[in-house]
Amino acid sequence: MKRTAHFLPHDVSARTEPDGTVLLRSNTPLGPVARCTGDWVHHWAAQTPDAVFLAERSGAGWRSESYASTLQKVQALAANLLARGMRPQTPILILSGNSVDHGLLSLAAQYVGIPTVPVAEQYSLVEAAHGRLAEAVNMVRPHMAYVADAGQFDAVLRLDIFDGVELVATSPGRVKTTAFDTLLKDAEGAPVTEAHNAVTPQTIAKILMTSGSTSAPKGVLTTQKMLCTNQAQLVAVLPFLHAQPPRIVDWLPWNHVFGGSHNFNMMLANGGALYIDDGKPAPGLIDRTVENLQLMTGTLCFNVPIGFQLLLEALKTDRPLRHRFFENLDMLFYAGASLPQDVWQGFETMAMEIKGEVPLMTSSWGLTETAPATLLQQEPTDTSGVVGIPVPGNTIKMIPLEDARFEVRTKGDNVMTGYLNAPQKTAESFDADGYFITGDVMRFVDPDDPNRGLRFDGRLSEDFKLLSGTWVRAAQLRIDLLAALAPLAADLVITGADRAEIGVMIFPNRTALDAQGFDAKSGQGALTDAGLLNVLRTRLTAFSRGSGSSTRIARAMVLSEPASLPTGEMTAKGNLNFRKILTRRADLLTRLYAADDPAVITL
Repeated sequence: MKRTAHFLPHDVSARTEPDGTVLLRSNTPLGPVARCTGDWVHHWAAQTPDAVFLAERSGAGWRSESYASTLQKVQALAANLLARGMRPQTPILILSGNSVDHGLLSLAAQYVGIPTVPVAEQYSLVEAAHGRLAEAVNMVRPHMAYVADAGQFDAVLRLDIFDGVELVATSPGRVKTTAFDTLLKDAEGAPVTEAHNAVTPQTIAKILMTSGSTSAPKGVLTTQKMLCTNQAQLVAVLPFLHAQPPRIVDWLPWNHVFGGSHNFNMMLANGGALYIDDGKPAPGLIDRTVENLQLMTGTLCFNVPIGFQLLLEALKTDRPLRHRFFENLDMLFYAGASLPQDVWQGFETMAMEIKGEVPLMTSSWGLTETAPATLLQQEPTDTSGVVGIPVPGNTIKMIPLEDARFEVRTKGDNVMTGYLNAPQKTAESFDADGYFITGDVMRFVDPDDPNRGLRFDGRLSEDFKLLSGTWVRAAQLRIDLLAALAPLAADLVITGADRAEIGVMIFPNRTALDAQGFDAKSGQGALTDAGLLNVLRTRLTAFSRGSGSSTRIARAMVLSEPASLPTGEMTAKGNLNFRKILTRRADLLTRLYAADDPAVITL
């Protein structure tokens, strides 16, 4: 199969220590690293002043900002922030999702060393989640909070947690706010140039909240060095970013490190264009994504697996869009979970049909604490689930476990130095050699050839033992099982700790259930539609056939209540908090292992 030629082959060195620890490092040199994000704005405003940097939907078209207008507005906003006495100790909380004004305000704050704190808009718009927002506010103590539409955020802006905080909005509401446009007016005497020149690689650019899927959310102190190093690492191994300015049509939220640091800064660092997709990979909202792609397509495409599944279905029925989508596509990049192999092959087939070659289909691995890219599959592979080798300038420490698995730790300039106001947690997160302890587990694709890369194999915190003493690698088992149950399962929880058998609690994909005529409302706490349970029993039996006790599913239940954000069962990033689910739904867990429950599938 013909592949696009502009990729850099893997070149990695692996050194094995006497205790079996493997140190993995890329041999590709790291190029120049920018001092700060503001230097990228200056560079492209001088080189390509009229090129689009940011755009969002406006009526039938796009509202866009060129690099020249971005620089002008960033400096104006920065001047007004300084005139208000804002400094590195006075962070700005951003409550709204992606927008041009959100992007400009973030860059303006970074331009003069003021941290921004983007949080998931669900914390504001879901009343029951206001407690999670209060935790973030109390943690960072912002001096300013921004929303795009004050009317939409009316209820949350009235909370006393915002007493003494200046509220800024692009569109006004009933609560008194400062109009965003007033921050674009001249602010005489503000020392913008001096403040910008004082920004160093160690300056805090933003504070990002961890997902809270395994512990309470923490504030990651994200420095300019982390952001700029990570983009230099990516450019060093993805040559097509140099060949032409990249372009994306992207929905991934900026409160998350994938959308807000990786994708946003990839466009900024390389003179690219970010068209904000106001759709989502969800029923109904995917239609808006398709509409946006009919107006503009990218040279790169980032998404989560469910997003690619829905996009593939849309492309199958729209040949003109299919042609435009693949015409200039250099890379298709998934993250969050493995891309189902049938979806992978579907995109390969379409690409060959349209342009006679396949773009780089790839994934990466990283964390909020690593800014994020740490491992990258930079050369073509034929299978999903491979996360590649270390990016240049980063060292991976691999501590051997049983079954050819390794606990992964990492060190490099893209790795954080600490959490906000949490010195003990920071100290616990690094080993004696200064490596960040990720808690993730990997294995080599080929133990005899490190250049084949690594494959994600779960998290230590999710592994558990059955009563027999058999270890269950729950994270990888979950990934494999989701692929086997697609599209009926939206997500699932593996159970069985200190029990005799592995069970699974399934959160259904209600759209898929409706499309196949299954009853998504039957039962108390768990669905009892006989047709659905029979289909899942057949799938689970096929999945477990020939498996050992560490992967054999013995019983399953389809939950009728979605995972709850307000109660902490689900994070704002859409990740499940498995411990919270098992605690909150202890009665269902008991039913799962009971005899003769009509909602339980037994195998």
